[in-house]
Amino acid sequence: HSPMYFFLSHLATVDIAYACNTVPQMLVNLLNPAKPISFAGCMTQTFLFLIFAHTECLLLLMMSYDRYVAICHPLRYSVIMSWRVCISLVVTSWACGSLLALVHVLLILRLPFCGPHEINHFFCELLSVLKLACADTWLNQAVIFAAAVFILVGPLSLVLVSYTRILVAILRIQSGDGRRKAFSTCSSHLCVVGLFFGSAIITYMAPKSRHHEEHQKILFLFHSLVNPMLNPLIYTLRN
Repeated sequence: HSPMYFFLSHLATVDIAYACNTVPQMLVNLLNPAKPISFAGCMTQTFLFLIFAHTECLLLLMMSYDRYVAICHPLRYSVIMSWRVCISLVVTSWACGSLLALVHVLLILRLPFCGPHEINHFFCELLSVLKLACADTWLNQAVIFAAAVFILVGPLSLVLVSYTRILVAILRIQSGDGRRKAFSTCSSHLCVVGLFFGSAIITYMAPKSRHHEEHQKILFLFHSLVNPMLNPLIYTLRN
């Protein structure tokens, strides 16, 4: 019943939904590669994947703000992080994530797909679906890059600013026990932030290479399968 665990419950929900959206279809493809997915099913999978990915970025930002207030303003923590504020932050994360996902999907739906209709990926990932379009996708690519700056670079920069302020506050703590407690509070969140944002930025913002597609598949497998498995382990060990 504390803000940190309120945010963690939403992070856990996103991780479960993230894995459930991609992993079952991936297993179906492995067992029966000839079985197709419908266009509507593919667009639904892309839409849900984008919602959960965007929402997780924003939730990690909200959690870093929560840790910043807890360590830098401990006496005012209960006032600043009231239930009203926590609920507003979570609703904003889900709403912005859903709105951005809707923009991407609407831009895909305007494109013609002439064939071949074989996606070189283990699920209907946005960039892989765009490669099948037989029309100019410059607008989609521009929106993807702008969204990546807004949803990845922006939140990551704010997270780094928060943790810089936290580090300065921790170094001012006189007692060794106080420093250890403050570091342990933040270490688990920093691990999750590094894993999530690192793999996402490499996927969507790194320069394209000859082996980009194969590397992208490995990163997305890490994103959709390993990350959701690691997050509960990281936070449980922290507890």
